[in-house]
Amino acid sequence: MLIKYRKDYEKVAMGLLSFIPDFKDLAHLRTEMQWYQSTDDHQLLLWQQADGDFSGIIGIEIGPDFILVHHDSLSPEERTSANQYLVLDELAALYPDKRVMGTLEMASIIGAWERNRDKQSTTNHN
Repeated sequence: MLIKYRKDYEKVAMGLLSFIPDFKDLAHLRTEMQWYQSTDDHQLLLWQQADGDFSGIIGIEIGPDFILVHHDSLSPEERTSANQYLVLDELAALYPDKRVMGTLEMASIIGAWERNRDKQSTTNHN
């Protein structure tokens, strides 16, 4: 389940984001955290497992008819394509009237997720 970031999740959010190579530098990570908190159009969503543990995070920008995924990160033990697709499925369900897109860094992941969804919907209709 995706949960909107709150200040009391800061350490968890920073820990999950620190799995992204660009955010190994603490100053860069703090700057990015401030960017996500600067406006309602920028959001961090934490992915919570059924057992209550947070094991992923996704950083988005909300546009008029799209959701732009800037970052996503899963804890090492949860880092599978299936889990990544599950997070993106949940994101799409949260914003059913908006198209999920990715930045240049995220484009290949979003493309693979879309192909997987297309394949599943074709399989489910046969």
